Amino acid sequence: MTTRAEERQLAAEALRLLGVDRLVLAIHDPSFPADPDEDIGRGSPHGRAAARFFRFARDLGFTAILLGPQGDLSADNASPYDGACFSRATVSIALAPLALDPAWGGLLRPETFASLVEDRPRGPAGRAHHRYASAAVRRALDEAFAAFQEKRRHGTLPPTLAAFAARLDAWRARNIDWIERDALYERLAREHGSGHFKDWPALDARLFAPFPGDATAAATRLAALRSRYTDIIEAHAFRQLLAREQHAALRAHLASLDLALYGDLAVGLALQDEWSNLAIFLSGYRMGAPPSRTNPEGQPWGYPVLDPALWSGAAGVFLRARMTTMFEAYDGVRIDHPHGLVDPWVYDAGAQDPLVAVQHGARLRSSPDLSDHPRLAAFAIPRPSQIDRSLPRHAETWVRALEAAQVAEYGKLFDILVKAAEARGPVTQTLFCEVLSTLPAQLEAVLARHALGRFRVTQKANLDDPRDVYRSENAAPADWIMMGTHDTPSMWELAEAFRADGTRAAQAAYLARRLGAPALEAAVAQDAGMLVAAKLADALASDARSVMIFFADLFGLRERYNVPGTISDDNWSLRVPEGWETDYFEARGRGEALDLRLALALALRARASGAAGDHEALAARLSALPHA
Repeated sequence: MTTRAEERQLAAEALRLLGVDRLVLAIHDPSFPADPDEDIGRGSPHGRAAARFFRFARDLGFTAILLGPQGDLSADNASPYDGACFSRATVSIALAPLALDPAWGGLLRPETFASLVEDRPRGPAGRAHHRYASAAVRRALDEAFAAFQEKRRHGTLPPTLAAFAARLDAWRARNIDWIERDALYERLAREHGSGHFKDWPALDARLFAPFPGDATAAATRLAALRSRYTDIIEAHAFRQLLAREQHAALRAHLASLDLALYGDLAVGLALQDEWSNLAIFLSGYRMGAPPSRTNPEGQPWGYPVLDPALWSGAAGVFLRARMTTMFEAYDGVRIDHPHGLVDPWVYDAGAQDPLVAVQHGARLRSSPDLSDHPRLAAFAIPRPSQIDRSLPRHAETWVRALEAAQVAEYGKLFDILVKAAEARGPVTQTLFCEVLSTLPAQLEAVLARHALGRFRVTQKANLDDPRDVYRSENAAPADWIMMGTHDTPSMWELAEAFRADGTRAAQAAYLARRLGAPALEAAVAQDAGMLVAAKLADALASDARSVMIFFADLFGLRERYNVPGTISDDNWSLRVPEGWETDYFEARGRGEALDLRLALALALRARASGAAGDHEALAARLSALPHA
């Protein structure tokens, strides 16, 4: 047995003894590595290096991969949480096959591909370049589509491309509604010189939700756009089927490795989705994050809010279509901020200062009699007597003593997600909810109906509060536990911060106590690698049956992937470091990258007392594995 195979086998046995059903590696598309001859400045899960990366993850013991949202993005916004609902991110399409794989008949000239790789920005190291990659992919796909159309017109498509053309025709016919709308949005954005439809002429801004007197004019305008931009619509369909077929190949590759693939359902919507579905949104309000322990100012996300009057109608139909698309692509789905589908925190869309507005916002369905939000009374589920007036309106127990019928009403949209998940498998295996520092009673009740847990982000734990929601000892089996997420500092960055602010000793004492290993305290206090391994062991030894690791924590990175609420080229750009295939193991040996084997051994020893199974013997075998 090779060392890699033995490591994978021992990790699987350790997870079984610990009662961990899945160990998930979280990574977003731009962060993937790429070989030098295919790198256009941004990662993709579809390239050659990504295929090796998945094998590497499986060998370490991971059982699933969680990707970020994969919706199509504008060239000037790299946030995956602003991506389209139905159009996949074309910037993640691997270009090498179009140029080098004979099956694609040289649709992309090799010299074009080589120039796009050669001209990519070379710095800063370890960062994606979203704008360049977006332009490069668009140029490549425009050339490929032109070649495809030319060959098709002249009847010179080779058999593989002729088969693709047949699939394209059938697939386009089935999905023409969203294909056409997304293609037209992009074209109108260029035509009007603005990516936001609010800056367009009124007729185009409300093309799919015209005012009563504009319905005929809107229909005429839409027919004219369809006729004028037939090729544009066809090109969008070409790009989207290509993206889907690469994704299908990715799923097949992961299945061959026995890796599950999870997707991410963003709470927000892209502008094109709002524009083409204006009629289902509540006017005058936007969705955000309420003030909370870890985010005391709140966040004005600016996302539209589904109209509660339409939850059982058109809004529900729209959400059902989103979930159908998600479960066609993934084995399970992470629900981003599920309060947005149960009882969103909303604020005045017309306020001059959105941050002030979100701080004075309210719950959409739990505000029966607020003087500053009288419109929300029509949507309220609880009676005024069920509101605790002694608490701020964002408090978890602002609503109290809910009845079963009220919980069912809160859960109308969420039940759509559940039904879609149940078609794939047990809901506890196919849905997981990013509930962070705040869990309103109404959301807790909805999740409890389906035996779903919450997230426990242990780096945020208050070591002075035994009841803190982020502490591992408070995790339940249904919960997901992790050291950090894509929105938090890496544990390696925090390890240095703990040293600088003098709190590492407290962390060391807490972890030594949690792991039942007093002798560990001194090592954790002195060594960052031991602290990170112990922090993961703390999660692995908890009752939670799902454990997640963000890629920055795995590789020992000390930079942030995303700083919430900020806009910069650094956000959403951190990548797996160059040389990762050998450098990871060397760094692990030096204690400068996460040693999963060490974490598993520590967790096994912590759980050994009174447990059935030879935890100590397996921990010893894991500890004896060579570093490489």
